[in-house]
Amino acid sequence: MLIASMNQAAFPNILVVMTQPDVEKQVTTEKQSIVRISDQADQTIGYNFLAVNELLPDLQFNGVQTLTEQQVAVLNEALVVAGFTGDLVADETPHIVVGYVQECDVHPDSDHMHVTQTQIAPDQTVQIVCGAANIAQGQKVIVATVGAVMPEGKIIWPGQLRGVQSDGMICAAREIGVAGAPAKGIMVLPDDWEVGREVTADAVAALLK
Repeated sequence: MLIASMNQAAFPNILVVMTQPDVEKQVTTEKQSIVRISDQADQTIGYNFLAVNELLPDLQFNGVQTLTEQQVAVLNEALVVAGFTGDLVADETPHIVVGYVQECDVHPDSDHMHVTQTQIAPDQTVQIVCGAANIAQGQKVIVATVGAVMPEGKIIWPGQLRGVQSDGMICAAREIGVAGAPAKGIMVLPDDWEVGREVTADAVAALLK
C-alpha cells in the first residue's frame, strides 16, 4: 500500500508517503533530505521526501495522488542512495470500486451491524463490517477498499469493529463525494455494474438524477 500526498501551499516540495497506519509512538530518521518514519518495532510507516522537486521535478499536485511505477522507482533509488531500503511498491489500482455482497450475517456483538463477505475483484473477497440498515446479501455496492482516501481525507485501513475484522468500507453515495445524495443508507448499484470496476462520484450522481 502506498498513499502519497502534497500540500504545496504549506510545505512546498515535500512529498509525504504513507505505507502503514499512524502510531502514537514514532521513530524518525533523516538522511539526505529523506525522513523515514517507523514504529518502535522498526516497521516503516512512511517517508517524507523533503526536496522531492530534485527527484521528480514535474511532480506538482495538492492532496492525494497516485504515483506511477516509474515515479516510485525514482523514490526507491533515492532511498537506497540515502542508506534506506527501497521498499516502496507502486499502487495504481482503483480503491473505490463495485463490490458484491456474497454473504451478510448479523454481527455477534451489535444490534445493528452486519458482517459481510464482499467480493471486490473477480479473485478477491474481503470481510467488511457494515452498520447501514439497508445492507443485504446479493447487492452490488460501493466499496472503499484498504488504501482508499475518502474525500474528507479519511484513510481506509484494516481494522476491527466491535471485535470483528473489517477490511474496507461499504459506502453511501455522499461518502464518496456525491453532493445532495441521501445521508442514510449505503448506495445500491445496478446489477449490471461489473465487480471491481472503479466507481466515481460523477457516475453515481448520474444514477441519482
